[in-house]
Amino acid sequence: MEFSKITAPTLKDLFVQQLVDKILSGELPVGTKIPPERELAEMMKVSRAVVNGGINELNQKGFLEVLPRQGAYVADYSRNGNLQTLIALLEYRGNKLEKGGIRAILEVRSALERLAVGLVIDVASDDELNHLKTIAKELENTDSIQQAAQAAFRYHHELAYLAGNTVLTLIYSSFKDICIVLWVRFCKLYGIDALYDNIITLQRHLEKRDKDGTYQWIHYYLGEAIEGAQQIYEE
Repeated sequence: MEFSKITAPTLKDLFVQQLVDKILSGELPVGTKIPPERELAEMMKVSRAVVNGGINELNQKGFLEVLPRQGAYVADYSRNGNLQTLIALLEYRGNKLEKGGIRAILEVRSALERLAVGLVIDVASDDELNHLKTIAKELENTDSIQQAAQAAFRYHHELAYLAGNTVLTLIYSSFKDICIVLWVRFCKLYGIDALYDNIITLQRHLEKRDKDGTYQWIHYYLGEAIEGAQQIYEE
């Protein structure tokens, strides 16, 4: 049984959450002008500093567009959002993604993994591949779904790092929270052993420096998650 750390939200967190709820529920449609900071502070009984900080955060997350001397407007987050927008949507939906969203993430992941393994086979040393295997073995030695998901991320992040492509590593880091959510769901549906089997099979192909084998395995096991026997879509 696992328990998460309990933390109290700040006033800014509560401000941001209230506006996100109103935007995602449709109460504040795209294009709606948000009341001035002073008016919002009075209505919500918080300081202007709280409001200002919250608006800046919502701007960064893609939910508001702040125009100089004009004010803040609800942004078209589905068209112009970013990774922070996606994470906020996950949190709003209780860490659930629609089928189309999950499929899109897995398709992108397939392309990134193919790039990573191809580079790793070309440039990684045997010692570096052995280090990857040590990370993979962490999945074999845990019965905690959260720990298994974290280990899966560490494996793929290290894979990206060993590829020697800085941008690829940063992309993996940016998608960490979303990947963890999906790996947790996978383990709940199919077990930690299934996740371990997927990764250790990939590892064996890497150790053989078999590009075709790794490409075929990535296509197979992510294909199973997209439209095969190991789908992870929300019911």
